[in-house]
Amino acid sequence: MRKFATAAAVIGLAALGLAVPATSAQASVQGAGCNAKWPGRDGYVRAWADPDCQGTLLGATQGNDANWSDNDGPFTSGDQNQASSVMNSGTIGGKDVVAFYYLPGQSDVTGYTCLAPGEKYADNLTDNRFQKRDGSTVGPVDDNIMSHVWVTASACASNSWLT
Repeated sequence: MRKFATAAAVIGLAALGLAVPATSAQASVQGAGCNAKWPGRDGYVRAWADPDCQGTLLGATQGNDANWSDNDGPFTSGDQNQASSVMNSGTIGGKDVVAFYYLPGQSDVTGYTCLAPGEKYADNLTDNRFQKRDGSTVGPVDDNIMSHVWVTASACASNSWLT
């Protein structure tokens, strides 16, 4: 019985030792790319093609862009429906929230989601959906952003914030 208890304790500790480092490593990796690319408060919104601010930088601007699928503005044809991570390094105060839209034209009727300046970035858009004015959702946000505009926090519904 004593050998069995010792063996069980060793196996239990070994399993715990394997589980704890894996969890800690996973937590430290999430957001590492976005953290490394954080420029400080420079007034820009940025979007990347891959999670964690990796892959192609689709665009960066201090302004609005009503249509990421045309050739006007900082986001151009080919950028629409490509973003998997976004960053808000805008200056604090006034219109410091970025509203991302499901379709061109920046309409809350068709769906939007917001990124507050304090959140800094959303490193993985797969678990977010666009909020519609009528309270329903559409999405997912991942690979579905078509436009954006700078707004005040009051323009965003309580359940429209990116996580």
